[in-house]
Amino acid sequence: MDERERVAECFEEHRGRLRAVAYRMLGSMAEADDAVQETWIRLNRSDAGEVENLGGWLTTVVGRVALDMLRSRRTLREEPLGVHLPEPIVDRADGVDPEHEAILADSVGLALIVVLETLTPAERLAFVLHDMFAVPFDEIARIVDRSPEATRQIVSRARRRVRGATHPPDIDRAAQREVVDTFLAAARERDFDGIVAVLDPDVVLRIDVGATPIGASRVARGAANVARQARGYSQLDLVIRPALVNGVVGTISFRDGQPYSIGDFIVRNGKIVEMDILADPVRLSQVDLKNLDA
Repeated sequence: MDERERVAECFEEHRGRLRAVAYRMLGSMAEADDAVQETWIRLNRSDAGEVENLGGWLTTVVGRVALDMLRSRRTLREEPLGVHLPEPIVDRADGVDPEHEAILADSVGLALIVVLETLTPAERLAFVLHDMFAVPFDEIARIVDRSPEATRQIVSRARRRVRGATHPPDIDRAAQREVVDTFLAAARERDFDGIVAVLDPDVVLRIDVGATPIGASRVARGAANVARQARGYSQLDLVIRPALVNGVVGTISFRDGQPYSIGDFIVRNGKIVEMDILADPVRLSQVDLKNLDA
């Protein structure tokens, strides 16, 4: 095996990890793949034979590429207004596709990506690389152009924000599904009290319908408000299929045979604490649903 083949083989071994880093940074599989491709281009332009730890080098490079993409997105004012959910990763209800396992390690649900998107680009990069991929502070410091101590403080600040805004789901996925099924049944019957019974009092519902109609994307908080939203949603005559969405219990709804929405549910202590619903028709058309029919 010559040097070029060795480098290519090493890159393929790390591709899953690189996609995972980029997805956490960008919230989009398409953009993550672009970042991985750019990393491959930079690898081919470098003297890989001089790199002692090629896996670590690739991780920091894809992080730098994703950071540049994130900063460019914000500079060009591409950040959407209002509620914006990341691109979901959808699998069959009975298990995660092996291709998605590395990307979804550490329970990277939609809610976590939503919180990551509230961080500055530097905070997001530092938190993702250090807390999720164990990259040392001194290596991250070189990417964000800060001292190791300042980078440590950035990670600490980001960590507090993430921990204060996310809810780890219950471990038992079957029990989660039972709670969600109860919620859906109560919603179909428009049973207000039945819906409220499976909602945490402080439940949060995020709905992303895209650019139009203006104001339709929204956040609802509290069991009563979310229950009213669920009762209205039940009147749309949807066909709902169970799925895993970013590794947690979710659903895909269809209307006239076309995807209408994708949602995930965070169940904690037997109650739904968060719900995220992507109903943007443009972005739904771009979500890969091939695993549903596998």
